Amino acid sequence: MGCDEKRENAGGRLRVQDIPALTQDHCRMRDPAKVERIINEFVFGGPERMQIVSDFDYTITKQRTEDGGAVPSSFGIFNACQSLPENFKAETDKLYHKYRPIEIDPHMPIAEKVQYMIEWWTKSGELTSGFAFDQSEIDQIASKYKHALRDRTHEFFADLQRLDIPTLVFSAGLGNSVVSVLRQANVLHPNVKVVSNFLQFRDGLLDGFQQPMIHTFNKNETVLNETSEYYDLVHTRDHIIVMGDSIGDADMASGVPASSHIMKIGFLFDHVEANMEKYMDTFDIVLVDDQTMDVPRTLLALIEKQHKLSLEAVKQSSL
Repeated sequence: MGCDEKRENAGGRLRVQDIPALTQDHCRMRDPAKVERIINEFVFGGPERMQIVSDFDYTITKQRTEDGGAVPSSFGIFNACQSLPENFKAETDKLYHKYRPIEIDPHMPIAEKVQYMIEWWTKSGELTSGFAFDQSEIDQIASKYKHALRDRTHEFFADLQRLDIPTLVFSAGLGNSVVSVLRQANVLHPNVKVVSNFLQFRDGLLDGFQQPMIHTFNKNETVLNETSEYYDLVHTRDHIIVMGDSIGDADMASGVPASSHIMKIGFLFDHVEANMEKYMDTFDIVLVDDQTMDVPRTLLALIEKQHKLSLEAVKQSSL
């Protein structure tokens, strides 16, 4: 029996077990019935009600490469720039080795982590001050990693552009690096907006980061100014796919209307066994060591297929 026939037998509704991308061993769900319900809301709501909210580091970029090479974070790209003072690199390394283990600690409560993240971002901003810097250095380093995006990311962003779905890349990293990688990878389409920490300058010298500070556990749509063009674009789009690789990413759609349907997709790679229960409780779909965009692309394909059928039905009815 084909997928379409199965769907007819299910009263026109899609079923999780009939979607191959969601039945693979590395795709975990605590509540498949909830996932199924949201998918059907998305599919029959159409692309005009959709928006995407995605983390950048290790969500759009890979968590590991096939050859074992490391993919730097957006701050890592900045830190690789040659003109940075030696003491800057040494001090930021110290901060990373102190705070990164806290950020990914599966046992520390988030409320406790937040204070450490504020410390980390504040100290980083203080270090990133008082010296000259040329943005073109970031572009040079970023060009080396424009191919480190998840497999089928280009197709995913092309799908989103074709369907005119607003896409918010929400990063607690360095926005200058995020924009550079996306632009050089040719996926920074007009429907894509980046909200992140951007460098600011004063009298020709670096002067920390623009406000507000965005860290791992405070990035959500409440920081979008209600008078902004992007807010106007998305505030009526109540079907949302949220994607991230850390627990804090799951709340990136906080601030949207309570009636919204939100599908949370979590990419899990670090401390898999220790993190599994929390990720299963937090995300609707948990993808274990999946370095592709195949699952979100599958969801878009289902939405687009039904959209085309609906348009065709309207066309036929008008004949």
